Amino acid sequence: MSDSLPELADAIVGCRRCPRLVEWREAVAADPPRRFQGQAYWARPLPGFGDPGAGVVLVGLAPAAHGANRTGRMFTGDRSGEWLYAALHRAGLASQARSERRDDGLRLRGAYVTAVNRCAPPANRPTTVERDNCLPYLVEDLRLLRRGRVLIALGSFAWDGALRALRELGEGTLRPKPRFGHGAEVAIGRFALLGCYHPSQQNTFTGRLTEAMLDQVLARARELARSRASSSQAGY
Repeated sequence: MSDSLPELADAIVGCRRCPRLVEWREAVAADPPRRFQGQAYWARPLPGFGDPGAGVVLVGLAPAAHGANRTGRMFTGDRSGEWLYAALHRAGLASQARSERRDDGLRLRGAYVTAVNRCAPPANRPTTVERDNCLPYLVEDLRLLRRGRVLIALGSFAWDGALRALRELGEGTLRPKPRFGHGAEVAIGRFALLGCYHPSQQNTFTGRLTEAMLDQVLARARELARSRASSSQAGY
């Protein structure tokens, strides 16, 4: 167990638990596509990013091979991140609409971005063992984010990972298991869990996920975070 988010970040960055993922993330960095040649890749596991006092916690699947695995920040350097951070900015949760690199000045206010897996997996598909190896880091994120009240699961893999992490955290287990869907909402312990389609190009280019749909989920998350924080302060 870590005593702070910076301590947890150090543990995550140094992790080499999954040989397949270590090999993949480093191989991608050694032979990047032409548009990224000459850039220094992060090529290590990714810690979470955002406000330590966040009430809203967004959970993704894993870093993208040429996105966060390159830039060293969650959801940064790819189209999914462009959608996500623009929406966070519209919601008043980010200081700027773009996230391009670790030193670009972006700050999150009331939000924290993390993932189930911290290394870029081949074909964006971690194995079950790789998921389970990494899950304790998400549990620790949630334990250390003491003001966290709302989880937004970006996609079904994140929904499943969030449910597993909440169970390990001792927040409870729901039976039957809640099904993922965009706009799905369940209460588990001190958290509300919201489902949101992942802002991947597969979803945004086809219109399965629109800006309005993403904005609605973030607005609901802010509303729930405020109400749950007020209830906690009142001792309910």
